[in-house]
Amino acid sequence: MDSPALVSTITRPGALATPGAVAIEVIPAPRTIEDTGIRRKVLEDLCLKILHLSGELTLRDIAERMRVPLRIVDELFGRLRKEGLCQVTGMAAGVHRIVTTSEGKARAAELLATTQYAGAVPVALEDYVDRVKAQTVRNLHVDATAVQRAFSHLVLRETTVTQLGTALASGRAIFLYGPPGTGKTTIAECMWQLFASDTIWVPYAVEADGQIIEVFDPGVHRPVAQPDAHDQDGRWVRCQRPRVMVGGELTVDMLDLQYNPASKYYTAPVQMKASNGILIIDDFGRQRVRPDELLNRWVVPLDRSIDFLTLAGGRKIEIPFDMLVVFATNLDPSSLVDDAFLRRIQSKIQLDSITRDDFHEIFRRVCAGTQLEYQHAPVERLLDVITTDLGEALRPCHPRDIVQQVLWTARYRQQEPRLDDESLALACRTYFVAR
Repeated sequence: MDSPALVSTITRPGALATPGAVAIEVIPAPRTIEDTGIRRKVLEDLCLKILHLSGELTLRDIAERMRVPLRIVDELFGRLRKEGLCQVTGMAAGVHRIVTTSEGKARAAELLATTQYAGAVPVALEDYVDRVKAQTVRNLHVDATAVQRAFSHLVLRETTVTQLGTALASGRAIFLYGPPGTGKTTIAECMWQLFASDTIWVPYAVEADGQIIEVFDPGVHRPVAQPDAHDQDGRWVRCQRPRVMVGGELTVDMLDLQYNPASKYYTAPVQMKASNGILIIDDFGRQRVRPDELLNRWVVPLDRSIDFLTLAGGRKIEIPFDMLVVFATNLDPSSLVDDAFLRRIQSKIQLDSITRDDFHEIFRRVCAGTQLEYQHAPVERLLDVITTDLGEALRPCHPRDIVQQVLWTARYRQQEPRLDDESLALACRTYFVAR
């Protein structure tokens, strides 16, 4: 079999510009309460909670926190004032400064006991679904030149690059498998480079059946410069397409809405946060959820690109399952899942041991990013030690890891690092397990 090889350089190239499915247009700000798609009562309650928690705010302050135009907050204020829930304390820059009344404080406390969400006005579930479909990751343009550039900092066989490009063009789930140290995780992360410069809209929160689902996650979503438009709907954040990675910590509960009993609202599951981006299931088969349980949960999403999430009380909501799902494992795929599931993951790419020439090329690139001067002869003798004396298969991770050992030893000895037989022999004794 044609075995691939790869190496991560010290610094990766910049994001590659790849045309997306749609241009990122400005989402018009709602002009009326009805335009938000959210019931007036929900907006009034949210406004009152924000005011109560802050103590005293101007209407403009509230509008900024709710991410809606001032005219909408002014209308909400009129209703709250009429009901005796807030009162004016003065003016600031031409707008009212207000606080809650005693009745308003009592009402706000009741609302906070139901849900403590006090952030941006959520978007309607229907609007969220339409937006995810409009900025789908399925129709991204992937050509050979872009794929070659995305993986140019890795040493890969041409056949492997073609397999990866074909899998990415499909827009479907991808299975990367092979022994440890063959670069599965590195390759999965590099796939994101193909659309790293693409941008999408992510809502702060979504409202479904009266429940709030927080979607925007600063740990996942990377905001980019917003369009220079005064009429942009502030409830949406312009972000790079997300890249989400989960490993052994993944449980089946993380695949559904996460209800926080303290805050009393939901957080989106990992696949919802990864919408319109890439979701990497690293070390597949070593999660706290069994592989068959995970794939049983996703049999419909993988097949039909829709997912069902469960709210309190058992009501289910339907959302798009729109992302590139990459499974990376060093276990035998046939031992993890049955043929029916493997059929649903049509792109299966094996990453295996490498040739001596590939090993030299990887070593040369690693040395180029460090203080070490590459020496062909010592590396050639190192290859004999690894394959003959130690009986190890050559892995793409070996050059980088061995060079690190050489550098660490030189730092400890307070010497200039050198690539010679002595330093490589010591690195091997430290790095490999004696058989």
